[in-house]
Amino acid sequence: MGGSPLETITAMRTTPTGTILASALLALSLNAAAAGAVTLVQAGHLLDRPGHAQRGASTLVIRDGKVAEVLDGHVGVERYAGATIVNLRDRFVLPGLIDSHVHLTSDRAGIEGQLAGVTDSVAASAYEAQVNAGKTLQAGFTTVRNLGDGNGVTLALRDAIARGWVQGPRIIDAGMPISATSGHMDGRLGYADWVQHGVPTANLCDGPESCRKAVRVQIGRGVDVIKIATTGGVNSVVGAGVGKQMFDDEAKSLIEAAHLYGKKVAVHAHGASGINLALAAGADSIEHGTLLDEEGVKLFLKSGAYYVPTLSTINGYKERIANNPDAYPAAVRAKIDWRIGITGKALRQAHGRGIRIAFGTDAGVSKHGRNADEFELMVQFGMTPAEAIKSATVNAADLLGISAVAGTLEAGKSADLIAVAADPLADVAALKKVDFVMKSGQVVKSRQ
Repeated sequence: MGGSPLETITAMRTTPTGTILASALLALSLNAAAAGAVTLVQAGHLLDRPGHAQRGASTLVIRDGKVAEVLDGHVGVERYAGATIVNLRDRFVLPGLIDSHVHLTSDRAGIEGQLAGVTDSVAASAYEAQVNAGKTLQAGFTTVRNLGDGNGVTLALRDAIARGWVQGPRIIDAGMPISATSGHMDGRLGYADWVQHGVPTANLCDGPESCRKAVRVQIGRGVDVIKIATTGGVNSVVGAGVGKQMFDDEAKSLIEAAHLYGKKVAVHAHGASGINLALAAGADSIEHGTLLDEEGVKLFLKSGAYYVPTLSTINGYKERIANNPDAYPAAVRAKIDWRIGITGKALRQAHGRGIRIAFGTDAGVSKHGRNADEFELMVQFGMTPAEAIKSATVNAADLLGISAVAGTLEAGKSADLIAVAADPLADVAALKKVDFVMKSGQVVKSRQ
């Protein structure tokens, strides 16, 4: 067996079809992490820049956790002596996926989630967030934007992952989401008065000055992005519906304060009046956007804001209700039934009019690790597989402000990549079966 020792080790631990065995994972990761070491990822097909044509047989040259070159054909140790080879010649390779809307701290919802909020310790929440982050990474999502954390555990998890202490996706974190008192982000809703006294309220604001302070509190915690709610929510335990719940001057002061500190603003909004209020005030993205109207379409196109549909929330709702018809309080269940019935309408409208769309699931409402279910719904409601993939790579990276790092596989960017057996451009459901994941040049999942 010819070649360098590293190539020989890789070949010995590879099946005839190129399947890298679990016993090789640690060696591959350590080799990839070594300063100056080269890893060659040989792909059967490569979608290095979603939105552009796929390439045939290709090789990604990876050094120091980044893509150094993208070459045609299957290049080996004859050109890079001592390189480690990852044989994905029978696989379709594309950039690591990005979910722009997750909630890592819980995979529970409804009454179960409400109970957990007052019975679980912060430490337990932290462990659950780490487990959910692991599920997400194993599903091929190498970056997420976490849009809700009341106790700081995902901020800490973000830093622990960045330091290499634990394994997980890159996290862009919003800290505590902000709303008006008794708005969607008021964590006291649905609890008895004596319980409410122990619930943090630093994320609540009333009036422009109060709202500016709420943003500054989150800035002080080290957040990457600000999330606000201009309307009610499906899951909030209050019978106020999903319409506008914030005054114009409050939304404007929140967004202006965030932009003052260089932070983008993600806005939870269902009702048209709340969507339009946020867009007119300079929102960077609208999450859910269920009742998008013509005015909203025009504001989207004028501002260039992104729409994040979060369609797969309905999968979580349906599954939990099937297991327990009383999983949600009555006031919430009525809104859930409405949401299930109207899902997809806004995406059809937004897509048809050319609004920029970024992939986001609201995982935590839907199930962590099944983020790719969203792709099927996006296609069901009007997008092509290529457009859906671009929304979870190029577009999501742009929305999150990390295009210099992620979203495509180009020289200088992080070596975040996944592989699947079938062509996802032909059938986007292939992305539900990711069998190889590399993040920052380290193999974190491989075929068994």
